[in-house]
Amino acid sequence: MSPEGIERLLKGVQAGRVTVEDAVQRLRTLPFEDLGFASLDHHRSLRQGFPEVLLCEGKTAKQSVAIARSLIKKGGPFLATRAEPVIAKAILKLDRRARYHADARIVAIDGKPARRAGHILVLTAGTADVPVAEEARVTAEVMGSHVETLYDVGVAGLHRLLGRKDRLFEARVAIVVAGMDGGLPSVVGGLVDCPVVAVPTSRGYGASFGGLAALLTMLNSCAAGVGVMNIDNGFGAGCLAHRINMLDNPRTRRPSAT
Repeated sequence: MSPEGIERLLKGVQAGRVTVEDAVQRLRTLPFEDLGFASLDHHRSLRQGFPEVLLCEGKTAKQSVAIARSLIKKGGPFLATRAEPVIAKAILKLDRRARYHADARIVAIDGKPARRAGHILVLTAGTADVPVAEEARVTAEVMGSHVETLYDVGVAGLHRLLGRKDRLFEARVAIVVAGMDGGLPSVVGGLVDCPVVAVPTSRGYGASFGGLAALLTMLNSCAAGVGVMNIDNGFGAGCLAHRINMLDNPRTRRPSAT
């Protein structure tokens, strides 16, 4: 339940529209709900501003649908990541607002206003890196950030990036997704004054070791202000970039204690 939902519930009790018993029932699943095979953290939106996110990878379709049903029931935005088409199809039946972003492998319900805040730019070195970048983009957008993309601008053809460098300078946060040698975040980090979230991907030939080479390159970046996510972790990059993007934003500032 979101802070706004708690406020509406308490005002309902105060006004007599909601009984105390009904309010207690609605709050019963705070801070978590026990499904037997999963303990859902319904308190997370109160602590962190966004509900728990469902990772479908490694779960059965039945488990994923049961978790999704419970999370959707609480209202607000919803994200199910690493959702293959079969699982996505089953989750889509739970709510007509749900949309499947196939490239990102995400099922999402956008609970935010149409007007998003700030400016995140997502870049990829190559087209093969786009699925991870799309996971980052959809995540940040559903969480409430304004996101733009600039794909296939890797160091093998650096003029493709430098010819559009003005777009880099407009960003509040840059997410840079790259496989192969993983050199693009260092280049971007040397051009901009905003935080750079680097994401290595598992794209590459044998000596890339499934993204390990790109990860080590990014960890050893000579550019200042570059933070590195785990291999293929587009969701983590989108979440982190959104939090940075929302710093000092009046729309997300919590009321101070009195």
